[in-house]
Amino acid sequence: MANTFNKDLVLSAVKDAFVKLNPKTQLKNPVMFVTLVGAILSTIYLFVAIGQGKPISFLLQISLWLWFTVLFANFAEAVAEGRGKAQAESLKKTRTSTQARLLKGKVESKVSASALKLNDLVVCETGDVIPGDGEVVEGIASVDESAITGESAPVIRESGGDRSAVTGGTRVISDRLVIRITAEQGKSFLDRMIALVEGAKRQKTPNEIALSIVLSGLTIVFLLAVSTLKFIADYSAQAANQDLSQIVRSLC
Repeated sequence: MANTFNKDLVLSAVKDAFVKLNPKTQLKNPVMFVTLVGAILSTIYLFVAIGQGKPISFLLQISLWLWFTVLFANFAEAVAEGRGKAQAESLKKTRTSTQARLLKGKVESKVSASALKLNDLVVCETGDVIPGDGEVVEGIASVDESAITGESAPVIRESGGDRSAVTGGTRVISDRLVIRITAEQGKSFLDRMIALVEGAKRQKTPNEIALSIVLSGLTIVFLLAVSTLKFIADYSAQAANQDLSQIVRSLC
């Protein structure tokens, strides 16, 4: 929760909430688009009423609630998008900040994980982050893969057999491994995860789709009902030979 509502994320979401007021963006959600149109019209009527010296308390409340509804919906959507961006940035930081212990012959040297090439040998000991996807060629160790798989229990990785593959971004929690890098830059599991997070678009569930259809249908019915009220009132007044203009003026 702390990462979800940190200061930077909230400020960015507030900014995006106003950016998403673009009608082209709102058209993707017909219900919120109608709410936005209603907010704009009610605000226009509010300023007209102010100019004419009429009471504005009712119009002010309607305008504030409509704008709050639209902006809060945009804010919630922006927070969800911001969390995805934050996860991608965190993965990128992990990739670029990791230092690797490059092994050449019997000499070790520290280099950036992004500088590793295919078939390079690296050494990882207790506490070290594995700098890239690879295969264990020497040693046996416990590896924490929770950052990738979400599994809290450590796994054993050793040279030979079917437990020799390791993933970049995981951490060695015991002993020592010598690893041969088997993935080129930009093609590692971590790179694929970053691409998936950045390009991910959440699919709506069947319930969400059904709810959107119902709300859109009800919105159309509401608009049809409201738009015909004036014509029905005019017809009723004409049929009853009554002038309702004075009553309307008094209500306004």
